[in-house]
Amino acid sequence: MEHIGVDSADQAGYRRRRDRLLQDYAAIPPGAPVRLKKRTSNLFRTRRPVTTPGLDVTGFDGVLSVDPVARTAEVQGMTTYEHLLDVTLAHGLAPLVVPQLKTITLGGAVTGLGIESTSFRNGLPHESVLEMDVLTGDGRVVTATPEGEHAALYFGFPNSYGTLGYALRLTIELEPVHPYVRLAHVPFRSADELFAAMDEVVREQRWQGEPVRFVDATAFSEDELYLTLGFWADGAPYVSDYTGMEIFYRSLQTRREDYLTARDYYWRWDTDWFWCSRAFGAQNPRIRRLWPKRYLRSDAYWKLIGLEARYHVGERLDRAKGKPPAERVVQDVEVPIARAADFHTWLARETGIQPIWACPLRQRDPATTWDLYVMDSEITYVNFGFWSTVPLAPGQADGHHNRRIEQKVQELGGRKSLYSTSYYGEDEFWSLYGGEAYAQLKKEYDPQGRLLDLYSKTVRRH
Repeated sequence: MEHIGVDSADQAGYRRRRDRLLQDYAAIPPGAPVRLKKRTSNLFRTRRPVTTPGLDVTGFDGVLSVDPVARTAEVQGMTTYEHLLDVTLAHGLAPLVVPQLKTITLGGAVTGLGIESTSFRNGLPHESVLEMDVLTGDGRVVTATPEGEHAALYFGFPNSYGTLGYALRLTIELEPVHPYVRLAHVPFRSADELFAAMDEVVREQRWQGEPVRFVDATAFSEDELYLTLGFWADGAPYVSDYTGMEIFYRSLQTRREDYLTARDYYWRWDTDWFWCSRAFGAQNPRIRRLWPKRYLRSDAYWKLIGLEARYHVGERLDRAKGKPPAERVVQDVEVPIARAADFHTWLARETGIQPIWACPLRQRDPATTWDLYVMDSEITYVNFGFWSTVPLAPGQADGHHNRRIEQKVQELGGRKSLYSTSYYGEDEFWSLYGGEAYAQLKKEYDPQGRLLDLYSKTVRRH
């Protein structure tokens, strides 16, 4: 069976980097906070400054091997999906779930949950992991698999956000791809109609007799919604390009059919960070013509966000213009599809946020329990992604809207991803996110508390 090495990131090199990382970890003084030194982050939470040097994991970026027969890849944990996909596409393969932003890392998607338009049939990224090497909080590297000594860590690692350890190497499943994706953008006039159609597509995995491979939706208002269905294609009469002047999400309103290369389909949202590039003026045609194409991508916008977080230029300008204070509302939440229309209507009316992204997902293996993010394996959920600011009325404190969203999601039987700021009370949090299982894992793999616990990392203000 042929294994194809890539970028000279061979097993011997991986072992050297692993052993060096263990030495670096051991050199951090006891009681000092442990943090990764990373080039990129896709988290919206503020991070507490630390004085100790971060663990340098930049070398853990690269694909170790691809097995095109078994349809698996052995990948280092800090490999971005952009790099990973380029390697697997060369073999006519792709990860089962490819999150929407290029600089999301494989290890990050597994420990922090990721989603995309294949999630209605393939679940979340961690569900296609066969095994992984994890640097644990007590300074070991262990190999976690569904069976064996570290099975509890394997099933508890997803949604742990680096508080139990860091994935250094993962073996993942791949699936075949075709050269092109044909898209159908189906318009709807109400959320009820949209989510009823989405539910049927998920159950049948077909639309008008054709097998559907990708499903997501975009709502521009309460009565302008589009269900986007993707079908594999071996040829295309044309291909659209949304990496320059054209903007993908705007095409949903004007096209009923479209064609993209497979690679461009996977990254269709990255060029404009869904629609968030408009906050930087990058959708203004005059500015866009001057904006270097290499900076029309999510990691460039992240750098601008970082500058704003440091200097608050935009906030000061809004205040000078007399605008009311606003709360940043950046969330991904999952709601059972039977309540999806209710949530969409409530969110639109209570916050005015638009557009809103919606993506169906089902747990891939109904018999599996992922301890820190337990889902009902019998039902379909809808992930709602919304990224905006909402004005605060007099007397409303920062966090008002985010907390109301958390409460509404819980009321409807859903839950939220933890990459953004959270406002849960501690008891409530642990009841939602596997507190008992987490405590046992923390005791086993980080007994000295070298890493932050999950509540401290995702909720407490630092």
